[in-house]
Amino acid sequence: MNTPIRRLSVFSMILFGALMAQLTWIQGFQAEAIRDHSLNTRQYSERLTEMRGPIVVGGENVAYSENIAAEDDPARYQRVYEGGPLYTPVVGSFRSYGADGIEKSENALLDGTDDRLAVRNFRDVITGREPEGARVELTIDPAVQQAGYEGFEQLGMNGAAVAIDPSSGAILGSVSYPSFDANEVVSIEEITDAVANFDTLAADEDQPLLNRALRERYPPGSTFKVVTAAAAMEHLDAGPDSTMDAPDTLELGHPLPNATPGGTCNGGDPDTLAHSIQISCNTSMANWAIEMGGQALADQAEAFGFHPQVTEDEMQVPLPVIPSYAPVEEDRNILGRAGIGQSNVEATPLQMAMVAGGVANSGEVMHPYMVDSVRDSDRTVVTQTTPEVYSQAMSASTASDLTDMMVRVTGPDGSGTNGAIQGMDVAGKTGTAETGGEQGTHNWFIGFAPADDPQVAVAVVIEHGGGSGGELAAPIARNMMEAVVL
Repeated sequence: MNTPIRRLSVFSMILFGALMAQLTWIQGFQAEAIRDHSLNTRQYSERLTEMRGPIVVGGENVAYSENIAAEDDPARYQRVYEGGPLYTPVVGSFRSYGADGIEKSENALLDGTDDRLAVRNFRDVITGREPEGARVELTIDPAVQQAGYEGFEQLGMNGAAVAIDPSSGAILGSVSYPSFDANEVVSIEEITDAVANFDTLAADEDQPLLNRALRERYPPGSTFKVVTAAAAMEHLDAGPDSTMDAPDTLELGHPLPNATPGGTCNGGDPDTLAHSIQISCNTSMANWAIEMGGQALADQAEAFGFHPQVTEDEMQVPLPVIPSYAPVEEDRNILGRAGIGQSNVEATPLQMAMVAGGVANSGEVMHPYMVDSVRDSDRTVVTQTTPEVYSQAMSASTASDLTDMMVRVTGPDGSGTNGAIQGMDVAGKTGTAETGGEQGTHNWFIGFAPADDPQVAVAVVIEHGGGSGGELAAPIARNMMEAVVL
C-alpha cells in the first residue's frame, strides 16, 4: 500500500470513528434532553392517544386519560380535564402541537418514560400489564384555588393570586385570570377545531394563555414597603418607633404625594416606621430608601428572592417562574420611588407571596413548590418533595416587628381593613401601583394569617383596577386565607 492510500485509509477511519462517537453521544447521552426539548413536538404528537398518569388535586383527578376506542378496538386515550378554567394555568394541557403547565414540566413522569419508573415498567412488561404513567399529586388546596378564582370572576378584572404555606413553601393556590377550559384545545377527534380554539386564545388581547401568577411582572407598589422596612431595620438598625421625615410631598424629579387621607402622614412631621407601614406613607418610605442607599435596598430585595437585574434564570416550582427584579439604584429620585415599589421594581405575584411568607416564617423564605409527591401505578412513592430553605431574608426579631406593623394595616385605622378576618389577627399590606399612560393603577394586597401562627401567606394583584389594594385585592386575599384558617 503506497503512502497516499495509507493516509487516506487512516483519515477515513478517523472520520468513521468520529461519526460513531457522535452518534453514540446523541443517541445515548443526549437522547433524554432531545426528547424533552421544547421544540420537539413529536414528544407530544406521537404519544397523544396513549395512557398518561393522572394529575391530582385534593385527592381528586383533575387531569386523566379516558379510553375512547370502540369496544373491540385497541385502546385510544383522550386527555380529560376537570374544573373548567379553574386549574388550567397550573395543570396546563397536553396537545398534538405542544404542552404546558404540569403536563409539560412532569411529562416524562406522566407518560411513564422517566428513568425513575424503569423498574415499575419492567415489571409491567413481564406480567403483561399495560404500562402506566405516574400519578402527580399537587400541593394545591381546592378550596383556596376556588376562593381565589371566584373572587376574580365576581370582580370581572384580570389579575393573579398566589397562596403558599409559609413554613414549607407549598403552593396552596395559584390563580391566573382570565383562564380557559383546557378540554377545548385537546380534542383528538376534532384536532382542527382544537388548534383553531388555541389560536383564538393566543390572539385574545386579555391573554388567557398567560400564567400571570408565575410569568408576569408588575410594579408591586406599596406592598414593596415591607421590603423597604425590612432593609431599614436590617441595614440601619431602625425599629418600629424610629422616625423619618414625612412631608406631604417629596420632590423626586417631580412631586411625590401621599395617598393617605388628607395627603398627610403625620401632619407633615416625621413619622414612625410602624405608622408609615400602617397607613402606607409614601414620603417617609421613599426617604428611608434614600437614607439606606440603593445597594442596601437591592440586597434586601435579593434576600427575598428578587434579582438585582433582569436575567434569564428561572425558578422551577416545577413550572418555570420568571425572575422579579429590583436593581441597584444610584439616582436619588429613582431610588426614592423604588422604595415604594415603583420606578424599576417589578415582581411576580409568587414573589410577593414569598415576601409575605418570609415575614410569616420568622424571616426564613422557603423555596416554593407545587408537586407534593409522585406515585407509580401501584401508588408507591417515586418522589416526595422535601421543603427547602430559599434564604434567610432577615432576622427573626425583624420579622416579628414587621408582623406587628402589618397587623396594624388590617386594623380599624389601617389601609387594609378588608383583609381582616373576624376573630384573629391578620398581617397585611396594601399596594396601589402606577402603571403610566391612561390605564388605571394595579391594586395589590399581601398578607398572612393567623398572624401569631401563620398557616397561609397570600399575594393578590388586580390589573389596572384603578382603585386601591384595600378595596379590590384585599377581599380576594381574605377569602383565600379563610379557606385555610377557618
